[in-house]
Amino acid sequence: MRFDIVTLFPDLFRPHLEQGITRRAYESGRVQVRLWPLRDFATDTYRRVDDRPFGGGPGMVLLADPLERALQAVHDERAAADPEAAPAAVIHFTPAGRRLDQALVQEMAAGPGAVMICGRYEGIDQRAIDRHVTLEISLGDFVLSGGELPALALLDAISRLQPEVLSEDSHQQDSFSDGLLEGPAYSRPEVTADGRGVPPVLLSGHHAQIARWRRERSLEITARRRPDLIEAARGAGRLSRSDEKFLLSLGL
Repeated sequence: MRFDIVTLFPDLFRPHLEQGITRRAYESGRVQVRLWPLRDFATDTYRRVDDRPFGGGPGMVLLADPLERALQAVHDERAAADPEAAPAAVIHFTPAGRRLDQALVQEMAAGPGAVMICGRYEGIDQRAIDRHVTLEISLGDFVLSGGELPALALLDAISRLQPEVLSEDSHQQDSFSDGLLEGPAYSRPEVTADGRGVPPVLLSGHHAQIARWRRERSLEITARRRPDLIEAARGAGRLSRSDEKFLLSLGL
């Protein structure tokens, strides 16, 4: 899959592409990332890509014309690389977009990639959004300085699901993979310096009991912190009779 990223700050992406376990996805070519510096598509001496908003107000707005030239270059290069490919989704990161969740990540991880627009300042001229954007995504109910961090978050989430990046068991146990939060994890030593031990079941070697303990911890933390996820799991039929009995024992 291929991701084309239009950004004012391409250097923010390079360390992420070269470090950490997800770099395997980029080194192997399973996930290709092409960075497009937006200022390269300005036409004036000052390489200007923003201006004040019509109607007044604070801040600056990214101009439609440089962005449209950048997107045209992206589409031309993608078409030359694969003339038979369908047009790529064009993503704009905005608080008004669809909330990013694991279901969307899994959907995109199985797809061909996308074009990501990283806005800045007070936003992007709406005419460019109306003409090109096919998917708007939000990380949550808060505001960031630009689209680079959401783009990095989406890249990371997608890349870690690619074959040979993580073990399959690893990402199957992630929070949200089955609609619930992941429970606690423990490692060596068995007893810390201040005397805190590991739950005995994890040392028992009894795989069925360990699996049930982990499931119950997942149910417990989800019910206490994200009861909405429990209700969604119930509605989707993902809770077993044993799960319901355990939740009932907690008064949940």
